[in-house]
Amino acid sequence: MKILVTGAKGFVGRNLCEQLKNIRDGKARFYGDVVVDEIFEYDIDSSAEELDDYCRHADFVFNLAGVNRPQNATEFMEGNFGFASTLLDTLKKYDNRCPVMLSSSIQATLQGRFGESEYGKSKKAGEELFFDYGKATGAKVLVYRFPNLFGKWCRPNYNSAVATFCNNIANDLPIQVNDRSTELELLYIDDLVDEMVAALQGREYHCEFDGVATVLTESGRYCAAPTTHHVTLGEIVDLLEVFRCQPQSLVVPEIPAGSFAKKLYSTYLSYLPKEKVAFPLKMNIDERGSFTELVKSDKVGQVSINISKPGITKGEHWHNTKWEFFMVVAGHGLIQQRRVGSDEVLNFEVSGERIEAVHMLPGYTHNIINLSDTDDLVTVMWCNECFDPAHPDTYFEKVVK
Repeated sequence: MKILVTGAKGFVGRNLCEQLKNIRDGKARFYGDVVVDEIFEYDIDSSAEELDDYCRHADFVFNLAGVNRPQNATEFMEGNFGFASTLLDTLKKYDNRCPVMLSSSIQATLQGRFGESEYGKSKKAGEELFFDYGKATGAKVLVYRFPNLFGKWCRPNYNSAVATFCNNIANDLPIQVNDRSTELELLYIDDLVDEMVAALQGREYHCEFDGVATVLTESGRYCAAPTTHHVTLGEIVDLLEVFRCQPQSLVVPEIPAGSFAKKLYSTYLSYLPKEKVAFPLKMNIDERGSFTELVKSDKVGQVSINISKPGITKGEHWHNTKWEFFMVVAGHGLIQQRRVGSDEVLNFEVSGERIEAVHMLPGYTHNIINLSDTDDLVTVMWCNECFDPAHPDTYFEKVVK
């Protein structure tokens, strides 16, 4: 399949083209039977001759080209309606009746606060042009009215509040929120791209509109990405502040699969300046080696790295409720455990050459011994709770009396 993407250098176009290349190159096989042979990338700096050639050979067209922030309102109609006319006329020239997709906007509903939107009017005109084209030629037409979009590579300080907030908070710049309770409907770029690939396979979602609300229905005139998020500006800013503080707190917030928080965190990280990509961790160093906390979670504990110098024994303590996994990733060591009140010692010889997880059992005093005379012993330690100095739940007692 040869695919034409107009507006290929824009936010949506760039993300779509990169994923299409992944499919073409066999790197994204999870999409099933979709085949991408060639991608025609058209943008404002492309020539009329290129558009002509692309329209002659395309098997599917994604029209993502458009004007968002023109110098004056008349450019909305020229950029959004005008180019759409050129594109469709060129397809007609070669009697190419391949499926065509139009990137429209929720503002084309011309409902509520969008009632007098010149941008919305231009998008609405483009929609009707596409529908008329479909009736006249028999070509399949897919019109998507996108809500607010967010994700990596979105241009800040342009037409996305999320991109602006992510960029400014990541770069320690001020943000302005006039009303924290303002709610946005947000569509994540990866969810949008997944829907575009589904459209290539003829599995697009259809919808109608109740005002500005999307109502999925198989018989709908329009198309839609099925997963969006309704979030207030205040919620967005609060999450971003938690993300910003993570290198200091080490606490990773809850980011369940498919959640807005997970998608926003990935978006935020894409705006980090180079000097924030790496950050130092506090190494607690003594003559025995070091202990460094890596990440923490309020619900699932913390992960740390323990380094023991040759011949060193660490631990010799037990816990009531706290428990841990010890995973030696480098070196050769011995983990010993003994239930408090018992004389039986459990021995576990461990090595970075055969990584395994060993439970540190509640009520068992335990240690870890570096058996090497020359090499450090490196252990990844997971604990079911974050360390609380006020309630450490840690009691010294040697394993071997």
